[in-house]
Amino acid sequence: MKLDKVESGNIIYLFMKVRKISPNPNKENTDLSGTLCDAVMVALRRITQSLDLHSRYLMREFGLTGPQLVILQKLSKFDDISVGELSKSISLSQATVTGILERLEKRGLIERSRSSVDRRRVMVKSTAECATLLNRAPPLMGISFTGAFTDLKGWEQMMILSSLQRLVDLMEADQFNGAAFYETDILEQTDILEQMDGKK
Repeated sequence: MKLDKVESGNIIYLFMKVRKISPNPNKENTDLSGTLCDAVMVALRRITQSLDLHSRYLMREFGLTGPQLVILQKLSKFDDISVGELSKSISLSQATVTGILERLEKRGLIERSRSSVDRRRVMVKSTAECATLLNRAPPLMGISFTGAFTDLKGWEQMMILSSLQRLVDLMEADQFNGAAFYETDILEQTDILEQMDGKK
């Protein structure tokens, strides 16, 4: 359906009015970009908050944080894997992964050993206790989200994934250290877990 010039003009006017953008073309582009960037950051914070809430639920019900569950689920797919390969596969620094593995090992959920081929490499594998825990643990992203996302059309799922991947590329292309930004929350969560372990 084609819009005539009057209809098109009305739509543009309403759009500018809602966004409170100046009719000045140059200022419009600048203000719109700034507004959209702010909206993106707000959306990212809401996602982070949702993940944090679910991580707190996992900690309360299963004694696990979200990052710990990510690691255990990844380990369950391998007989064993090196710490370096594990950290790359889940996009966390090796130092962060090592700290999480230490806590999981104390609980008997994983085992670490030196590689028989290269003694410099530390290999990790999950235990039978880990398998038991994973069998009763909820989905990493939560049951409601997982169900709602699964119900989406295939093209909608791919569009969301593609947009998120593109966003990651943009953030990494800029000088914004996204990994450090999100690992800060992860480190805080693991510190909380240490405190809980100390009280037991």
